[in-house]
Amino acid sequence: MDALRSAVQPITHNLPHPVRDAAISLLGDVCYKSLILDVDPTNTPCLKLAVSKGLGIGIIGASSIVKIPQILKLLKSQSAEGVSFLSYLLETASYLISLAYNVRQGFPFSTFGETALIAAQNVVIAVLVLQFGGKSAAAGVFVAGLAAAGYALFNGSVVDMKLLSYLQAGAGVLGVASKAPQIWTVWQQGGTGQLSAFAVFNYLAGSLSRIFTTLQEVDDKLILYGFVAGFLLNAVLAAQM
Repeated sequence: MDALRSAVQPITHNLPHPVRDAAISLLGDVCYKSLILDVDPTNTPCLKLAVSKGLGIGIIGASSIVKIPQILKLLKSQSAEGVSFLSYLLETASYLISLAYNVRQGFPFSTFGETALIAAQNVVIAVLVLQFGGKSAAAGVFVAGLAAAGYALFNGSVVDMKLLSYLQAGAGVLGVASKAPQIWTVWQQGGTGQLSAFAVFNYLAGSLSRIFTTLQEVDDKLILYGFVAGFLLNAVLAAQM
């Protein structure tokens, strides 16, 4: 270990300022010194934090494209067969509430950043499902309703933190409930239709990783229980693929 430390420290002590600043903002001064400057992998709390941050960043990165295959399948087929609008409606509502709750609570972006990216992709998918179902007017109402809900949730003068906490508890239920219509649709139709396996299995891995990052960085049982329940139902959906 001493030989490795001697070889690595000349690099870690001379990192470019942008890299150093980014690492400090993620790990904090104490863990940056322990893991990067002192090269001490035996510091278990800091090592867990680093793994959690790495997973969080990885999840956010993957979430930027996780629903793209689903969007492309819908556009290519011009059909929404096997894709449940109700599932996406409930999930998007859940994500919008969770996003507002996390932002207003001031939690680290690495613990919830994918929520915004996935929610935006969900809106596109939901609009396409309505469009291909011949319900263009309903698509407009859906988008307008989300915009109004978003304004209210992020505005403390409209929805205070106490009410938002209750809504977050409900968001966990919504997130779980959002999987049920999709599971039922797949079972009823006897196949997954235009449902993307890439999205389903990435969701499964992401929800499992989020359980770990939440345990490490966020002391909030409302969020933790939501991820646990989501993982279990994602596992059911993955088993149907």
